[in-house]
Amino acid sequence: MSELLKRRSIRKYDPNIKISKEEMKMILEEATRAPSSMNMQPWRFFIVETEEAKEKLRPVLYGNILQLETSAAMICIFTDLKKYDYAEKIYNKAVEAGLMPVEVREKQLRNISNMIHSLKEEAVEKGGLIDSGLVAMQLMHIAREHGYDTCSIGGFKHDQIAHALGIDPNRYKPVMIVSIGKADDPGYPSVRLDVEDVAVWM
Repeated sequence: MSELLKRRSIRKYDPNIKISKEEMKMILEEATRAPSSMNMQPWRFFIVETEEAKEKLRPVLYGNILQLETSAAMICIFTDLKKYDYAEKIYNKAVEAGLMPVEVREKQLRNISNMIHSLKEEAVEKGGLIDSGLVAMQLMHIAREHGYDTCSIGGFKHDQIAHALGIDPNRYKPVMIVSIGKADDPGYPSVRLDVEDVAVWM
């Protein structure tokens, strides 16, 4: 069985295990190799690991208190509606690394400049949600490679979490929370629909 298929959602962690900032940065750097539309990388991570920060998060959770109390961190993933502000920085890095010709950078930046004025906020958010979902899944697999386990959490007050964490709710839109730590129980296996139930050959 592939190691990817052994991942389980873990709800109870060893509260004595912490993750250093250096290792967390490595995990996030590896996770952010996930694909994103136009390489805009709209994901933003807010690492809730101190007791003080966890208490700010507690009122916006519908459940998942065991994850909150025992995990090394609750990684709150948001999408940034101002992701295009980073376009020049991203493409400049690509040019400096020899991965993109200057003329392609200029063309891409012109395309973005012409496009963003016509984009509705809902469309920007929708694209960011898709990209951030991709990075979240990659994050969970990367965490296992580092010896940690995770649980994806969508059960929280989406309209309140930005305020609770003190970030701009008009710019950052919540995607999900990923708890991370060293598993203190094995979790449990789950079933999936048969491929015939979910796939259509045309």
